Amino acid sequence: MRTTTPETVAELIASQWGDHRPGLKYADGVLSHHRTAREAAARAALLVDLLPPGAEPHIGVLLDNTPEFPFWLGAAALAGAAVAGINPTRRGPELARDILHTDCRILVTERSHLPLLRGLDLPGVRLLVTDTDEYEALLGPYAGAKPGDATLGPGPGPSSRLLLYFTSGSTGAPKAAICTQGRLAGAGASLARHFSVTPDDVHYICMPLFHGNAVIADWLPALAGGAAVALRRRFSASAFLDDVRTYGATYFTYVGRAVQYLLATPPRPDDRAHPLRLGFGTEAGAVDAARFAERFGVRLVEGYGATEGGASVQRTPDTPPGALGRAGAGDDLAVIDPETGIECPPAELDARGRLLNGSEAIGELVNKGRSLFEGYWRNPDAEAARTRDGWYWTGDLFFRDPDGFLYFAGRTDDRLRVDSENLAAAVIENILARWTRAAAVAVYAVPDEVAGDQVMAAVALREGAVFSPQGFAAFLAAQPDLGTKMAPRYVRVVGAMPTTATNKVHRVSLRREAFRTTDQVWWRPRGEDAYRKLEGEDLTGLLAAYEAQGRAELLGR
Repeated sequence: MRTTTPETVAELIASQWGDHRPGLKYADGVLSHHRTAREAAARAALLVDLLPPGAEPHIGVLLDNTPEFPFWLGAAALAGAAVAGINPTRRGPELARDILHTDCRILVTERSHLPLLRGLDLPGVRLLVTDTDEYEALLGPYAGAKPGDATLGPGPGPSSRLLLYFTSGSTGAPKAAICTQGRLAGAGASLARHFSVTPDDVHYICMPLFHGNAVIADWLPALAGGAAVALRRRFSASAFLDDVRTYGATYFTYVGRAVQYLLATPPRPDDRAHPLRLGFGTEAGAVDAARFAERFGVRLVEGYGATEGGASVQRTPDTPPGALGRAGAGDDLAVIDPETGIECPPAELDARGRLLNGSEAIGELVNKGRSLFEGYWRNPDAEAARTRDGWYWTGDLFFRDPDGFLYFAGRTDDRLRVDSENLAAAVIENILARWTRAAAVAVYAVPDEVAGDQVMAAVALREGAVFSPQGFAAFLAAQPDLGTKMAPRYVRVVGAMPTTATNKVHRVSLRREAFRTTDQVWWRPRGEDAYRKLEGEDLTGLLAAYEAQGRAELLGR
């Protein structure tokens, strides 16, 4: 492992030259570190020749997790260009908007994604289709290129843009966060040191490379630590352990929904027979993390650090269960009530670590100190919203215990206001996750028929389980930390939880559909404790109440 922090990602790519150990594993074979650096250098030289004079040095990459993706990440680093990760679940004008907004004059894709581009107006954008003879012929003359042979302008430096990665915000047009080589190289080196990454490790990349999770928390620390990477084209829960064993994977990154998918697979006698030592990610929740460790023998480490780089929370050996850690070095983090701008009081936790004063303690995490945020591409309004009053506002809800440890409580978009009391969806989800019949739970706000919000929960049941309204109500009544406003008024039983391309729960679609779904929905009429189906006269009467209060338009917001 490196003992010094690299200044650029280009330096990390170049350091692979001459290293003939296995560096990249994928379905069709294994390539050495040297070969991956050679492929990156060839593409850097091609890029320098193809990019029109005066164009922004940006490449759109619309690929699954194939070797071409890290080749082009490396090529951009060597040339001093930037990759815009293009989400293949976007469609039509939204997909075209992402490509054009980031000023990509070259779009790298594959044949399976060409139907997505059919009929789109992409003026001045050149397509490179990787799995074609034409692409191989185009690359052929550059096969002898070495790192450093071809650069744009002054070449790569710490301030060179390397990523224009769209944030996974659930509302409005996605924002392309700017990530420079210096910041990314430092982040990769920091994670490699923190997790003691060595050349003997193999980082399994099953999260999509068009998102920051896979690149910043998986690919970069592997580069910095000299580890190999193994690619899965798309995440598969059923293939996860087989891949891990085949590739000898020791580390992976996750989001909470992916962990739930893995826990929902049928148990096997060999669940612990694998080389994995660590998973690093976000939003798994303490209950699912404990289940994962018990079943697979793998510790999940929750982290916090958005693609934007505006704030980070670092785990220390004394971090209590459920907490993410304390403020990272140089950060001055505070939990602020966004309505008053005043710091929230410390959390009150019972002997089991359960939050007792969530309404007062939960607020938005704000960095009052220096921030590594480097802005959004061509989006000054979004930048101003992030950095108002001289502070960096993360858009995430947290609470802090009396010892200064920080706990994630969801996104600001996931905040609910029930009977004038502020609630956080993630806190309720963590409680509902204890219900043994649930494979996955998502909590979100639906408008109250009079004012404010009500709590709705989507529940995916474990295989063979049946929803019992009496059993669910009894479970809720037995939870000592479930506040009086937290119990879901509506419960939607889903066959499968809707997810985004990054395997996060698609709460926007759940909120928009509200009661307009063919799924079974149960509810508790106001003043009642028992659940019954929301159908017939109950549904008609509820919708009429919305109409009478002029709030019907809020359903489907």
